Amino acid sequence: MNRDTVLTNACIVLPDEILDGTLVIRDGKIAEIETGVSRLESAIDCEGDYVIPGMVELHTDNLDKHIAPRPRVHWPARSAVVAHDAQIATAGITTVFDSVAIGDIHRESDRIETLTAMAEGLEECQRENMLRVEHFLHLRCEISHGELPAHLERLAQHPCLKLVSLMDHTPGQRQFATLAQYESYYKGKYQMSDADLASFVQRCLNDRALHGDANRAAVIQLVRERGLKLASHDDATVEHAEEAAAAGAVVAEFPTTQVAALALREHGIGILSGAPNVVRGGSHSGNISAIDLARDGLVDILSSDYVPTSLLPASFRLVEELGYSLPAAIRMVATRPADAMGLNDRGRIAPGLRADLVRVAERGGLPLVRAVWRQGERVA
Repeated sequence: MNRDTVLTNACIVLPDEILDGTLVIRDGKIAEIETGVSRLESAIDCEGDYVIPGMVELHTDNLDKHIAPRPRVHWPARSAVVAHDAQIATAGITTVFDSVAIGDIHRESDRIETLTAMAEGLEECQRENMLRVEHFLHLRCEISHGELPAHLERLAQHPCLKLVSLMDHTPGQRQFATLAQYESYYKGKYQMSDADLASFVQRCLNDRALHGDANRAAVIQLVRERGLKLASHDDATVEHAEEAAAAGAVVAEFPTTQVAALALREHGIGILSGAPNVVRGGSHSGNISAIDLARDGLVDILSSDYVPTSLLPASFRLVEELGYSLPAAIRMVATRPADAMGLNDRGRIAPGLRADLVRVAERGGLPLVRAVWRQGERVA
């Protein structure tokens, strides 16, 4: 018979309060929450550490770093997925949406080359119970990519697929609202000469004109037919927010201006901002600071994006710098992303829900993950 797992002497972060007490895990679920310290010899003494719900990550391209650790170097897919999974688990994330890009505006990118390996590796590892946390697939669709519909149709049956996002990285659009901003970023990223950059920009504009509208419509149609969740990406204007609402987006990833964020709020679309932006105190591409959006109450969800370990410190920075309560900050990395995806069995600590839990110690102002449970099983 399975014995209960009891966590005691813990600061349990509930949806609206912090309870000093004891939590009982039974059959993979949260069975009891009570005040006071357990006298059971088998109880795990949390030494006053926080216990928070397992975090839910909607957008991370961390798998890319493992499948392609160097330019033109491709790592075996299963090994890459397992390594990525371990990093996610030890960051305190128990549900992750692996954001895999279909297409890239840079033709020398190997994203298409690694796309199949990542999708197949993820499916196999999940099927064979090789992973510590639960993985879903998030397809990021670059609408200017000519082969997008074919790849999307092929991957639409993937058993892990739950979220699709619309991306448009065309010069002068969204993430880079001005051409000068775009040129500065890409000159640094790809070491382009002025002539190379001019040619690159013109090709991107041509691809967008040729494929963009039709591809966008195809993605929206497929999402509706398959009952998937849709996200917009890098909304910069009121018009972008209106387009997202008309398409049925439930999440808006990384809005680049306050104007767009305000319009998204009016449409009831969940606003997702980058945890690295919060930790660093600004956007790496020169757009609006997530701290500024959070200060105005215009952030619903935080995403680790390219740094899995950023979720916890970003949450604690909102508490320290902006005066958020810890339950409010944790809702942004657990409750709200789970609810946005319809995952109502997780994302908060309450009896009957999955025992996806993280023990967190705070040392010198830095939150440290000390233990992770997924459905009651210790995974980190």
